[in-house]
Amino acid sequence: MTDVRRLTQEFLAAHPPATTERLDFLRARFDAGLAWVHFPEGLGGLGAPRSLQAVVDAELEAAGAPDNDPRRIGIGLGMAAPTILAYGTEEQKRQYLRPLWTGEEVWCQLFSEPGAGSDLAALGTRAVREGDEWVVNGQKVWTSSAHVARWAILIARTDPDVPKHAGITYFVCDMTDPGVEVRPLRQITGEAEFNEVFLTGVRIPDSRRLGAVGDGWRVAQTTLNNERVAIGGMRLPREGGMIGPLARTWRERPELRTHDLHQRLLKLWVDAEVARLTGERLRQQLVAGQPGPEGAGTKLGFARLNQEISGLEVELRGEEGLLYDDWTMRRPDKVDFTGRDAGYRYLRSKGNSIEGGTSEVLLNIVAERVLGLPAEPRTDKDVAWKDLAR
Repeated sequence: MTDVRRLTQEFLAAHPPATTERLDFLRARFDAGLAWVHFPEGLGGLGAPRSLQAVVDAELEAAGAPDNDPRRIGIGLGMAAPTILAYGTEEQKRQYLRPLWTGEEVWCQLFSEPGAGSDLAALGTRAVREGDEWVVNGQKVWTSSAHVARWAILIARTDPDVPKHAGITYFVCDMTDPGVEVRPLRQITGEAEFNEVFLTGVRIPDSRRLGAVGDGWRVAQTTLNNERVAIGGMRLPREGGMIGPLARTWRERPELRTHDLHQRLLKLWVDAEVARLTGERLRQQLVAGQPGPEGAGTKLGFARLNQEISGLEVELRGEEGLLYDDWTMRRPDKVDFTGRDAGYRYLRSKGNSIEGGTSEVLLNIVAERVLGLPAEPRTDKDVAWKDLAR
């Protein structure tokens, strides 16, 4: 710990945050191995224990150092980066990880499809090999930040003659390539942070494939496990997240209080603190390896809590809770739960039980892969994808 703290202090002395341009600072931090300390040297890390990242972050925050705007680049940080580290070639790691971490290049996720959401392995987007390239055709949906993304993590079907889980391959797609069309999906909030993406004759070099041909489902599990931890296990201070605005309103508006609302607030405050500490324990478990299905539980709790807390906040505010600040159609590059009003939080939290895996799917994961309960009967396990009813 002393060495990491000393390295961080030496870095700050050489790159004072007050006089160093933000992007220059972030690039230098990556090169110094202080981006992800547990990553290998040369790839933003020091090969040090993951637990030491908190030491680095605390030193940098105390010095007023800029961050990399993690909410804007969360898909890259939480999903693409660990997958690239696990399955990428050395060339891919060196090409993608630095601009991903500094925020110079935004990433999105091309997984879900209109006919393959909860049953993701049923996806129908096809990738056909032509020499050293793959020609991709299909449609993806619910793609956050596709309108600002340079790169996408993409899974596509490369072999329809085998069972659905076996015929999938994982790629990196350049969102600026010909044939990639992004269309906004307007949400209940009035905004369109989600998109649908049409892929028509998109050519992806085989050098942008992650993992072996046909091994995309296994690679995708790394992405999905990390996604659930990133959503449900984010590091928060006490009263961080959605419980913060509700608690502030309670303290600042005594005229709104009732005994019943007080009892409900206390329960949710305790639940939020339990969820926060559970997330901290999960992050400590990550020190020993990659995230497992336990992340599904934290993501489940995140969705339930956000919806219950935002509902109580609207109820507490009474008529004020029915107001909404702006229905203007916008295409934001991040979700801002705490910087908007109660109406926005209430509406946007409805998506928390869908995005990142529906609560119903996650309950199955917890039941089967955490608790070891018998799996639901499946009739499609050994059937070729092309023969499945659709």
